[in-house]
Amino acid sequence: MEIILKEDVLNLGYKNDIVTVKSGYGRNYLIPTGKAVIASPSAKKMLAEDLKQRAHKLEKIKKDAEAIAAKLEGVTLTIATKVSSTGTIFGSVGNIQIADELSKLGHEIDRKIIVVKDAVKEIGSYKAIVKLHKEVSVEIPFEVVAE
Repeated sequence: MEIILKEDVLNLGYKNDIVTVKSGYGRNYLIPTGKAVIASPSAKKMLAEDLKQRAHKLEKIKKDAEAIAAKLEGVTLTIATKVSSTGTIFGSVGNIQIADELSKLGHEIDRKIIVVKDAVKEIGSYKAIVKLHKEVSVEIPFEVVAE
C-alpha cells in the first residue's frame, strides 16, 4: 500500500515522502492517527504542487539544519554515570542523557532526533547520530565514564 507521510515517522520516512507499507500498518495506525494519507493519483498531484510551491522554504530549513550540523561537528561529550564494580552501568545511557549534555553545552537538540545504535550499558566510547534533516545528519562521539 502506498501512502504519503504527513509528518516524520522514525524508521519509515520523512514528511511528504511516498512510501510503501503493509496495508494493516497503514490502515490501522498511520492513517487513523493522521500521520499519513493514501497515495491516490489526485493526492500525488496535490503533493507535487505543494512541494513545488514550498521548495524555497524547504531549502531554508535545510540550510538551518546544515548550520546546526556545522556547530555540532567538533562536539564530543563525556557522560558521567553510576557504575558497578564490574564496570556495568546502572540502567543505560540513551538519547535523553545525550540531549541533556548537549543542552549544557548550549545546543538545544530535541531528544527524538538523536539515535543511539546499541544499548549503552558499559563504560566506553560510543557514537550517536543526530538526524537534523532527511539529508543532514551529524555523528557525535561520546564517552561514558564513572561518576
